[in-house]
Amino acid sequence: MLIAFATLFFSHAVQAADAAKPNVVVIFCDDLGYADIGPFGAEGYATPNLDRMAAEGRKFTNFYVVQAVCSASRTGLLTGCYPNRVGILGALGPASKHGIAAEETTLGEVAKQAGYATAAFGKWHLGHHPQFLPTRHGFDEYFGLPYSNDMWPKHPTAKFPDLPLIDGERTVELNPDQTQLTTWYTRRAVKFIDQHREQPFLLYVPHSMPHVPLFVSDKFAGKTERGLFGDVIAEIDWSVGEILAALKRNGLDDRTLVVFTSDNGPWLSYGNHAGSAKPLAHGKGTAWDGGVRVPCVMRWPGKIPAGSTCDQPAMTIDVLPTVAKLLGVTLDSSRPIDGLEIEGLMTGGADAKSPHDAFYFYWGEALHAIRAGKWKLHFPHPYIHLVTPGADGRPGKLNQQKTELALYDLTADPGESQSVAERHPEVVAELQKLADRARADLGDTLEKRVGTGVREAGKLAE
Repeated sequence: MLIAFATLFFSHAVQAADAAKPNVVVIFCDDLGYADIGPFGAEGYATPNLDRMAAEGRKFTNFYVVQAVCSASRTGLLTGCYPNRVGILGALGPASKHGIAAEETTLGEVAKQAGYATAAFGKWHLGHHPQFLPTRHGFDEYFGLPYSNDMWPKHPTAKFPDLPLIDGERTVELNPDQTQLTTWYTRRAVKFIDQHREQPFLLYVPHSMPHVPLFVSDKFAGKTERGLFGDVIAEIDWSVGEILAALKRNGLDDRTLVVFTSDNGPWLSYGNHAGSAKPLAHGKGTAWDGGVRVPCVMRWPGKIPAGSTCDQPAMTIDVLPTVAKLLGVTLDSSRPIDGLEIEGLMTGGADAKSPHDAFYFYWGEALHAIRAGKWKLHFPHPYIHLVTPGADGRPGKLNQQKTELALYDLTADPGESQSVAERHPEVVAELQKLADRARADLGDTLEKRVGTGVREAGKLAE
């Protein structure tokens, strides 16, 4: 009798522990700017579902990505590492022979260690060959595009092969109807939630939109004052609403952490087909805050305080270690990551502090900027400057400019408009020391990376 009671008690204890582990949904947009959703000041269209998500959760006003470009940014989210550590830089394309290495631990693999069902529906962009696809890196299901939606034969200035739509590891269609992408991803996500309501799951929804070329389904075409871009964001907001409704319908609201954010800032050269980073400087492709600071909303009823705001800086690299902690997974210490868990920033009060002493912003192999506290230091580097924006899907005129060593107080000057380096030489010196530490670890140029701890990306066998 005693043994039976002990067994029953242990069984209930295990079930209670499992129930305390949340489901996780990560919605990751492409080229969505800081001011492109209602909670961050969007104009010309409404985002009622994201407004509700913010009212029921927490806005993160200083949330960053590791680099303002596709593959590198996704590397940070899915591995918890700066992309320079993992060896994936820039944007991988159809000609690339590289992808995420088998030795890296992804967000999906963390969830699998905890016994979770996992799925990814949307844009992958960490390698398109079979060994690099989501199904080989911790995701039970995959449906979507292996790289950006503009990497197709109709690109106006580059020659690309046919764009594959992949289900699992099988190409099911070439050059699919992109007006249906957001709908297809959403339907798959809702079906996955319905099917796995009785077991814990991790769902990753990396939307292809609003990356140009913009596409929207008939149900949202022409519905906003902002035009096509506003219509596209309205459909993304609808998608968020469908996912939240599926959670509620299945009684999973209080057991699910939902994270909504973007891979980088807006592609400003596309004018009215691009979003806004106001009040931040510049956009995609730069280390200015308009390129690397993105909107972020997190919701977990009963855990994350409703209607709250976190102004402490955090980064996409923090998602993986935070999820690992919430799921009770111990990460492999032999392959260090750069992210730190931020459960306190998610669920704590206004006095919660960022666990990072600094954040590093590379472009390719060069360190362009560093943020520590309210300070951001730019090192001398070239950057893309918008001269004249384009219109109706045509890119505008760009040129290359160079910034000298510059220090900004982001609290007083979020637009990084006036350097205060001469007034605060001691701050510049301290940030220089932190930058030297990053260079020693992650390198700075290809030559300087030799002998550092940088890991290699996966490669095709020659």
